[in-house]
Amino acid sequence: MSRKILVILSEHGYWGEELLGPLTHFDQRGYEVIFATPTGGRPHALPPSMDADYVDPPLGRSVTTPEVAKLTRELDESDRLDAPLDISAWVPERPYVSDDDYLRALEAYNRQLDELSEAVAVYDTILIVGGSGPIVDLANNERVHALILAFFKAGKPVAAECYGVACLAFARDWEDRRSIIWGKHVTGHCKEYDYKDGTGFLGTDFVMGPPPYPLEYILRDATGPEGRYHGNFGRETSVIVDYPFITGRSTPDSFLTGQKIVETLENGLRRFGW
Repeated sequence: MSRKILVILSEHGYWGEELLGPLTHFDQRGYEVIFATPTGGRPHALPPSMDADYVDPPLGRSVTTPEVAKLTRELDESDRLDAPLDISAWVPERPYVSDDDYLRALEAYNRQLDELSEAVAVYDTILIVGGSGPIVDLANNERVHALILAFFKAGKPVAAECYGVACLAFARDWEDRRSIIWGKHVTGHCKEYDYKDGTGFLGTDFVMGPPPYPLEYILRDATGPEGRYHGNFGRETSVIVDYPFITGRSTPDSFLTGQKIVETLENGLRRFGW
């Protein structure tokens, strides 16, 4: 059966392997992959993710093999990512309460969300790719949250990697405002993997010290007392499947994340990794 995957990428830099890993599995299975970015801008891989000699500071070693670096660069230089969907043009924006004629605007917004639910019906799953870029334009992007909620409410798998998992923590129903991963098991960029310095973003000269938020702490709080964050620090890989969520910790987990997405879609996988 043919599958259709929606892949969300930051316009401020994705980590190469975190796209390449799942994409390799999707291509092998003949899935149709549709890319989308916040404003339709062409996404690019973060330069360190295409450099096999780059030493990841927290791990003290390269996390990119020469083969992955080569394949990432080839993908980044190809035309495959040239025309992503524009999420800002596709997904409505919730009006401010202070806007003129707020009630009518809110009614229109909810009608558009119903249309969005119909639009995502053609997709089998959504994947949010990680890297430092999602910190800037995906994590607190309400349009991205609306997409995630549309997949979630339709009972479709929702996958995210690394800092992209923050989108799941912040995707919440407007009424109860509880994270959709409340009571679930997830993984994501652990505190031990956070940079102390040198967090950078494409399209800007801004380079900061550590990331502006510790994702591990957010995920621990968002999953609540009945759920759990799994950092699996000290283990080579960390991928958690707690349906409908598939989450990958960081770069070394990318290919396994793609594999588990395929197994979820084709073999009915519902639990893995804890």
